[in-house]
Amino acid sequence: MYKHILKPILFRFNPETAHNILFSLLSFLRYVPFAGSILRAIYKKDSPNLSKEVFGINFPNPVGLAGGLDKNGEFYNDMANFGFGFVEIGSLTPKPQDGNPKPRCFRVPGDKAIINRFGINNKGVKNALEHLKKERPNVIVAANISKNTSSINEEAAKDYETSFGLLYDFVDMFVINISCPNVVGLTHLQDISFLSEIIDKLLALRLYYDEYRPILLKVSPDLSHAQLDEIIDYSLRSGIDGIVAGNTTRSRDGLTSISAEKIAEIGNGGLSGAPVHKKNLELVRYIHEKSEGKLPIVGVGGIMSPEDAKAMIDAGASLVEIYSGFIYEGPALVKKIIKHLEK
Repeated sequence: MYKHILKPILFRFNPETAHNILFSLLSFLRYVPFAGSILRAIYKKDSPNLSKEVFGINFPNPVGLAGGLDKNGEFYNDMANFGFGFVEIGSLTPKPQDGNPKPRCFRVPGDKAIINRFGINNKGVKNALEHLKKERPNVIVAANISKNTSSINEEAAKDYETSFGLLYDFVDMFVINISCPNVVGLTHLQDISFLSEIIDKLLALRLYYDEYRPILLKVSPDLSHAQLDEIIDYSLRSGIDGIVAGNTTRSRDGLTSISAEKIAEIGNGGLSGAPVHKKNLELVRYIHEKSEGKLPIVGVGGIMSPEDAKAMIDAGASLVEIYSGFIYEGPALVKKIIKHLEK
């Protein structure tokens, strides 16, 4: 139904408008009797053989929703109806922010790709917290947190500490986003001098809580091997629980259906979707091999098919996440991946 009816309608609108329409539809379905049960019956597949413990958490299946779709932490339970084993909300910043000027998101259907420069637009961590308090999650929730664009890098640790402290008792784990290419200066936080200050403070803060919440680091596929080596070494020494590999890329490699002029017209932004799969797959493989399998990895980027998900796991990922695949292939992709992995 999605690929033949809903998708053609949504793709008549610009991506951001289509996103708002889709989530308005999900909001409406909350008031339709048995709608959630019907969605679960169609899309959700229990798979005891695929349940696994990672970071000390028992995941019912290894397929998650990547950060960026449920930006404000409003639809985690709705997304769980589609069979996700976990849902990543955000990125969330301490203060609300509008993000970059529109237009800021572009589809490249010929390559099953998306280019965005949203700039982490969100309603702020306190808004997400109200939703989490009001509607307790029935799915594993990872909170993706980042700094406000207006905060200078030298004071970025305070932003992460604020969101971390507010959300700690209401989510299951954290993803520290220091690699979004659409916020000026954010990728500089991947430098060890900045990174260690942020992570060391979060690790220290975690000691004051009774419950243990895993802390994962989201890294860019644009990092050099030398930069990755520093991050991997620091992660192993510091006590970071795992890596999310990776984020969107500034590269335009793999775009073959549009001209160089059209690429230039679109301008800056992070590329996601099918063209980044190979790059992020190699990122997963490199981290797995360099860490000798000691760092659990969430593989994300360009997973458009069950075979893509299996390739990520074969490369060393313990879990996988989808985003662009959900947009292009629809919610049935989750069930297809689970069936494929069961084989």
